[in-house]
Amino acid sequence: MNSGKPLQIPCPNSFVFTSDSENERDFYYWLLFGLWRSKSFHPFLRGSVIPFISIRDLKNCILAGEVEAKANINQFQKNIEILKLLELKEKQFHENLKLIEEARKAIFYKYRRR
Repeated sequence: MNSGKPLQIPCPNSFVFTSDSENERDFYYWLLFGLWRSKSFHPFLRGSVIPFISIRDLKNCILAGEVEAKANINQFQKNIEILKLLELKEKQFHENLKLIEEARKAIFYKYRRR
């Protein structure tokens, strides 16, 4: 479920966050990413067909997360580095799965009917 997931590029029916600096943007991107990954938005989702979160509920989640993150900023920054590494590893893993699938197809390609 992608409700509340931060994106690099805005899409229709989404909230847009603007910031004054790259550091601020990164802080809030990773804060929201962590909140989304930990399913912090799930209790606030509404809608039976397309789940969404209200801007008020989103702001409240962000503020609560911001207080926790800034209370121990060093640990938060370490967690961001860990998340970045995990995202990179996940991307590499998916690429490897694609290569394995292509190899499976190639092995028996010559036996395919034409």
